Amino acid sequence: MLKLFSLSMKPFFSVVIPLYNKEKHIKNTLEGVLNQTFQDFEVIVINDGSTDGSLAEASDLNDERIKVYTTKNQGVSHARNYGIEKSSSDFIAFLDADDYWYPNHLEDLKKLIEIYPYCGLYAKGYESVYDERTIVKAKFLGLQQNFSGIVDDFFYHSLANQIAWTSAVSIPKTIFDTHGNFDTALRTGEDTDLWTRIALKERIAFDSSISSQKKLTSSSYHLSQSNHTSDKLKLFNKFIKEEKSNPSFKRYMDNNRFAVAIERKIAEDISNYRKIYEEISPCNISKKQRLLLTMPGWLLKFLKKFQNKLIKFNLYLSPFR
Repeated sequence: MLKLFSLSMKPFFSVVIPLYNKEKHIKNTLEGVLNQTFQDFEVIVINDGSTDGSLAEASDLNDERIKVYTTKNQGVSHARNYGIEKSSSDFIAFLDADDYWYPNHLEDLKKLIEIYPYCGLYAKGYESVYDERTIVKAKFLGLQQNFSGIVDDFFYHSLANQIAWTSAVSIPKTIFDTHGNFDTALRTGEDTDLWTRIALKERIAFDSSISSQKKLTSSSYHLSQSNHTSDKLKLFNKFIKEEKSNPSFKRYMDNNRFAVAIERKIAEDISNYRKIYEEISPCNISKKQRLLLTMPGWLLKFLKKFQNKLIKFNLYLSPFR
C-alpha cells in the first residue's frame, strides 16, 4: 500500500529537456539528472523532430521517470511549453540537451525553494565550458562570491552574466499561469523575454555556487550570423514602457542592445546596427563598450577571432566584465 501511495504522489520537480539533434550529448545530460542527490523528480524529454539518433539515445536509458514525447520541429520555445504542459510537478526545472548538472543541482534548488518561498524564479550559479576544455565561471555584478538569497536588483546583477540561465533555473508552475510561457514568436531571446517578464514583477532567489555547466562549441560562440535580427528588435521594443520607469532595466537592455549592435556591424548589417545604436543611452554602457561601437566592422571581426583564440588558451576577455 505504501508503494502504491508513493507512486501516486507527484514528484517535486519536473525536469523539461528540449531535444533537437543532440545525439552525442543527450545521454550524458540525462545521466547527470539521474545522478542527482535529490531524486524526487520526473524527466520530460521533448524530441523536437530530431533527424539524427537523438531519440534512440534518449530512449535507451531504462528509468521509469524518463518520459519522451516526439513532436514535429517547431522550435525550442514550443518544446519547452509542451514539456510544461505535460509536467505533473509544482516546480519546473529546465535543462538543455547538451548541458550538464552536477549531482547537487536539484538539491540546492530545493533548499532555495524551502528557505525563500513565494518567489517567481529560483536560479543557481553556473560555468561555461568552451570546446570541452576552457572553463569560465559566471560572474554577477555587485554580488559577493558566495551569495545566497533574494537578489535586490536582478537586472543590475545580470550585467556581466545573467542571473537566470535556462539550464540552471526552476520556476513554480503557477508563475506560467500568471506571466505566460516562452514566446513562440521569438526564435531567439525567448529566455531573456521570460526572465524579464518574471523579474519585473516577482522576487528572484539565487545561489551563486556553481552546480551546472553550459556547454559551448566553436560554432556556438564564433562570429554570429543570426537570421533572427527581427526577433531581437521585437524583444527590445517589447518593454519600452518598463524601460522608461526602471533605470536599472534600461541599462540592462542597453547592454543587450550593445551586443546585438556589435553582431550586426560584424555582419555588415549597417541599417540595423544604426537603428539599435541610436536607442542606446551612452551612460548605460562602459567606455570600452562605447569604443567598440565606433570601430569598423573589419576590426571588430578581427577582435572577435582573437577573443576566440584566447579562449583556447584559457583566457577569456569580455566587454561585459
